[in-house]
Amino acid sequence: MTIENSAARRRRLNWRVVRTLALRDLKIVGRSRAMLLPMIIVPFIFIVAIPLGVGLFAPQMAAAGESGDLGRFLDMMPAPMRETFSGYTDAQVIVVAITEHIFAPMFLIIPLMVASTIAAGSFVGEKERGTLEALLHTPTTDLELFVGKLLSAWIPACVVGLGAFLVYAAVANAGAWHVMHRVYFPNAMWIALVIWVMPAAAGLGLGMIVLVSSRVSTFQEAYQIGGVVVVPVLLLVFGQLAGVLYLNVIAALVLGAVLWAVNAGILWFGVRTFRRDEIVAQI
Repeated sequence: MTIENSAARRRRLNWRVVRTLALRDLKIVGRSRAMLLPMIIVPFIFIVAIPLGVGLFAPQMAAAGESGDLGRFLDMMPAPMRETFSGYTDAQVIVVAITEHIFAPMFLIIPLMVASTIAAGSFVGEKERGTLEALLHTPTTDLELFVGKLLSAWIPACVVGLGAFLVYAAVANAGAWHVMHRVYFPNAMWIALVIWVMPAAAGLGLGMIVLVSSRVSTFQEAYQIGGVVVVPVLLLVFGQLAGVLYLNVIAALVLGAVLWAVNAGILWFGVRTFRRDEIVAQI
């Protein structure tokens, strides 16, 4: 094959082929208990146990003085954000501060975890099942193979993230109804978080993880190395708890723009460096 033909092969993108590759991987994920269990258990704890517990026990937490700790947290907030708590009881402050503000960056871990789990097994899973060599010799371009693997992780991550948000909203409102006496969730910041930031978070590091997966031997190796992509989200969590930054609508829009830019860079690098010939040589 000439250099020109090889370059043209990498540039071609047939979306029907990409869709077929992505659906194939999704079916494999659906049959893998090792992948499904983390994607069920962790979101359940985040979106059901935490908001339900906060809503049900907010009055007891307020009586025990927990609102004092949250009061110090609120004192570090910018004045416009503190004003949103005006007129709230101590129990209501606990509910809103935890479910709307403190938990917001932690929510991004859900789509990121789902995407990382699936992407980590993209190529190494093929190696472990003994199907990688056959896949690499199919008449698909490098670009189609790369994009297909990305979409097979990004789409379910977005679907799980959206589903988690809907369940979280229902549980948060139901659990805290006796405290808030109204539907208080979601607010505008959470809408921006789910529509704009969450898909970007799901895509964060997918290209890197797919590339890592193509170069290691086991799912555990790929998953552990890919876990590094959670660090930026954890920094966001700690930054908010420390009073360094706070998520509002503007901050969510800026954060999403930064994540999309990073994703674009990783995607560009991945497309430029992904070579099936190198993977075949490792089999």
